[in-house]
Amino acid sequence: MKAIFNNWKLIGLLCLTLGLAPFFPEPHLWGKLKWIAGGAAGMNAMDWFDLVFHGFPFLLLLRKVCISFFKK
Repeated sequence: MKAIFNNWKLIGLLCLTLGLAPFFPEPHLWGKLKWIAGGAAGMNAMDWFDLVFHGFPFLLLLRKVCISFFKK
């Protein structure tokens, strides 16, 4: 399991597919972040789960970058 979360290619693929899906009219994650920046009025539990679900690949990428940067 550790090898999966340390694979650059897999994390990149997850960011480009799951993280940005659906692509049109705008990425879902971007829409949720704009909604939160606007005050998050009317967000339900499903919307918060959706934010975490689409944001998880980017959290993995941030983790991988931090580990690689501070390892040296």
